[in-house]
Amino acid sequence: MTDAITADTSRNELLKIAAGGLVSGLLTPLLPDVVDLLPGVPRMLRLALLALPFAVLVFFIVRRRSANAAWAALAAAIVTMIAFVGAVNAAIFIDGQMAGAAKAMRSLFAGLAGGLIGSGLLAVGIALLPAGPRKAEAWMPMLITGTAAGALLALDTSLGLDRTSFLYPVWQAAVAVRLALALRR
Repeated sequence: MTDAITADTSRNELLKIAAGGLVSGLLTPLLPDVVDLLPGVPRMLRLALLALPFAVLVFFIVRRRSANAAWAALAAAIVTMIAFVGAVNAAIFIDGQMAGAAKAMRSLFAGLAGGLIGSGLLAVGIALLPAGPRKAEAWMPMLITGTAAGALLALDTSLGLDRTSFLYPVWQAAVAVRLALALRR
């Protein structure tokens, strides 16, 4: 009986995390217009601020899953913003390296690179915190999910839906759930 209750609670918690990922994924594409209103903020900090909705979600996931102080959750949120900057820069770099290729192909490889770098930096950063597991196999599902979903983001780019991204909320929900599962181990 208690196993059924635990499984149901866990499933409900994961559904809440996925919903939080969907909401943060809907907010993220709307932030560039708000962040652009901040005068004198360096470009990389502006880019990091775009990750704020997802960083808040990661803060709550780590805080809830960890017995450590709030500093670990705050550090995880900062790592999330750094991972976002790394993911965007990796995607831009790969897109630039494929200048002669078709837009869809450039977007696909840029999405793969961004998804892998973003989820990889997030995994490494949180694994170094007391809240995170140290074994690589705990993080592999998140890396695979982040990379595959990053490739799906290419569809948004190819269709010109960068500002109203349909698949970005899916990416954030999937990676948030995988993060919660990695921290559960």
